Amino acid sequence: MPQPVFRTKDLTKIYRTGEVEVRALSSVSMTLYEGEMAVLLGPSGSGKSTLLNIIGGLDKASSGTVHFKELELTALSERQLTRYRRDHVGFVFQFYNLIPSLTARENVALVTEVAKSPMAPEEALAMVDLEDRMSHFPAQLSGGEQQRVAIARAIAKRPEVLLCDEPTGALDSKTGILVLEALARINEDLGTTTAIITHNAGIQKIAHRVISFRDGQIADTHTNEVRIKPAEVVW
Repeated sequence: MPQPVFRTKDLTKIYRTGEVEVRALSSVSMTLYEGEMAVLLGPSGSGKSTLLNIIGGLDKASSGTVHFKELELTALSERQLTRYRRDHVGFVFQFYNLIPSLTARENVALVTEVAKSPMAPEEALAMVDLEDRMSHFPAQLSGGEQQRVAIARAIAKRPEVLLCDEPTGALDSKTGILVLEALARINEDLGTTTAIITHNAGIQKIAHRVISFRDGQIADTHTNEVRIKPAEVVW
């Protein structure tokens, strides 16, 4: 049986601005497993990005607990969370956050310089089919190519988990499929636990499991008995 990677229990996040209180998450309990590709599906404001930020160590819960394997994230200091992110987590966001003055290879190398046992930038870029674009600058790459550089940068440190927040949100359907294919290949080849946040219902069918969010809570969870290939996604 796959081992749990993330376990949340009664996870709640409340944002306060003056007297205004927004409950972004409300008593969310869930488990993500080793080697799993999970899609967290829901409309904007449903709480899925807040959850991703908390399990990724970018934000803290108001109450409840989060465990990464046997490590309780909700008990860590800011410094310890920084070490956790560095050693265990790769992030892919909707916007690529590449440094314009660096080539694709150099953007990936920034991560490999601080990781414990990284793969070579060339290897990471080859995994996303960009071996012939390594010396290009971001302005010379398409949106999909820039996103694949961002994925290569995330996986170059060999993270145990890959957290993706709307990775195809800024892309057209054809380009988005190339990005999904790269994520699926990494999940399969490296066994990296992968969580993809999206509001696009078509993407859910590539996942092992789909967790649907609504109003800060889990509305539904189901397993895909038959998964489709990214190329078969209906946008």
